[in-house]
Amino acid sequence: MQSWLFLYIMKVDLEITAPPSSGLRVGYVRVSTIAQTLDQQNAALEAAGVTKTFSDTMSGARDDRPGLTALFDYVREGDTVVVWKLDRLGRNTLHILETVKALTDRGVTLISTTDGIDSSTAAGRMMIGVLGSLAEYERELVKERTALKRAMSLANGTKFGRQKKVADPTHIATARRMKDDGHVAKDIAKYLGVSRATLYRYLADGAA
Repeated sequence: MQSWLFLYIMKVDLEITAPPSSGLRVGYVRVSTIAQTLDQQNAALEAAGVTKTFSDTMSGARDDRPGLTALFDYVREGDTVVVWKLDRLGRNTLHILETVKALTDRGVTLISTTDGIDSSTAAGRMMIGVLGSLAEYERELVKERTALKRAMSLANGTKFGRQKKVADPTHIATARRMKDDGHVAKDIAKYLGVSRATLYRYLADGAA
């Protein structure tokens, strides 16, 4: 098993040889709340030779992270981006791999000090490839779960798409009578099979 893994790494190293990094070492750090501290991450990046660091204080689930955006605007081909852990880059495996790919496609090397990943090495590229396969697997699972949930909802009578509008004028009269009888808008809309916005619009038209 070990010999097979060694031969595989050698094969990857021969087929995909990363150019030596001659650019800047740029860091990215993130914490989710103000109460957390960046000290541990900053210390690890400083030890890795980082000369400039971008940071965010917000959840990784958010896409609008100004620090990460500024990092992408700053780095150039040949630079190296250093993070404390890969999970600093995204909200889940798929999002992290999309960020990693965006960097490597621009000729930027990625290093994760805690995970021991360095995309300039064969082993690092192999690890990123494995993570990419896992992300693709996760994407397919999400599609399957979504399709299954939709099929089950359809089987239970759930209807998808826009709700139909009131086409019969007698429906408007029914809606007004139900409203006068004290029924709430939610129940009236459900009875007629329309949205509450449509119900309000037709009630307004009927009152005009």
